Amino acid sequence: MRDFTLSCKGTKTLGHPMKLHLTRAEGRNLITGYGSGWVEINETRHTSSLIVLPNLLQTDWAVPDFEHLTADHIARIAALKPEIALLGTGATHRFVPPRIASPLLDIGVSLECMNTAALCRTWNILLAEGRHVAAALIL
Repeated sequence: MRDFTLSCKGTKTLGHPMKLHLTRAEGRNLITGYGSGWVEINETRHTSSLIVLPNLLQTDWAVPDFEHLTADHIARIAALKPEIALLGTGATHRFVPPRIASPLLDIGVSLECMNTAALCRTWNILLAEGRHVAAALIL
């Protein structure tokens, strides 16, 4: 376990911004805040869908909304060969059909779907554990 402390300020709903603080970043991509339609990574706000790994940020993941998510979008995540894959589906928790998740399932990686608020909290915990996790956020 890495030496860190995590504190939260704000509310825990996606309708209200939440600021997350991890005292030691060590060059990793921390989710430092989120709100409706945005996420902060290392205190930089992003308002379009993206993929984040501990040491990589892809801001060109062109998924306008959940309804337009395809297997090709999931293949971009699979190409990164994560140990764990998370998908933030926005304000509402939604499930991805197996035919769309197949690029990850084919390499033995499950796709854990959750709302964006839950993903942000989960991401920092997995990051602190040193896991090779990929998070894709539909913003």
